[in-house]
Amino acid sequence: MAKKLQKEKSIEETLWESANKLRGSVEPSEYKHVVLSLIFLKYAFDRFVERRDELMAEGKEAFVNQSVFYNAKNVFYLSEVSRWDYLMENAKQNDIAIKIDAALAQVEKDNSALKGALPSNYYSGLGLDRTKLASLLDVIGKIDTQKDKEHDLIGRVYEYFLGKFAIAEGKGKGEYYTPKTIVNLIAEMIQPYRGKIYDPCCGSGMETRKTSPSTGRNTPIPPISWPR
Repeated sequence: MAKKLQKEKSIEETLWESANKLRGSVEPSEYKHVVLSLIFLKYAFDRFVERRDELMAEGKEAFVNQSVFYNAKNVFYLSEVSRWDYLMENAKQNDIAIKIDAALAQVEKDNSALKGALPSNYYSGLGLDRTKLASLLDVIGKIDTQKDKEHDLIGRVYEYFLGKFAIAEGKGKGEYYTPKTIVNLIAEMIQPYRGKIYDPCCGSGMETRKTSPSTGRNTPIPPISWPR
């Protein structure tokens, strides 16, 4: 009898299982915070490398270390200490948590659009076992974020983790965020073909992210006004 094919795990499932190994050191409600910043660094690095390769292919090697040539394409510039390959090279060092915090701080410094958006000294304050953190880095390092053509990997993982935490707590997902089916319905009803979108109760941002694909047309993405 032929072996039964195993269903390939989604990125979200894999990350949850990896984060679950932190149980005892981190509360399940904190998993998303531990994972999301690392995914952001991996995603930013993949985009950075892609843009750097483009510049080199265009014969612009002299500009690969100038942030303006990345920001112009909506790509974050990364100094060496903020790059994923640097973190992986140092993943087994005792101060890896400090290095992750330094990477996030440097990304903010190099990209003014991120000022105040990333956690400060978060990982060094967790007191995580170095081997567990290194293991999580290894799992995230294997993710090809460029396969996510909608550039919504961080949002997907955030919502998945909220849902898993809700189940663990015996609560419904809708108590933490609006279910995707409801979001799709709302997006279809408001028909956001033009103008600005403002969500004063924005949580994960799923509703504002879903408004553009809902049009089903080749219309420009409407500007989004996020609550402050």
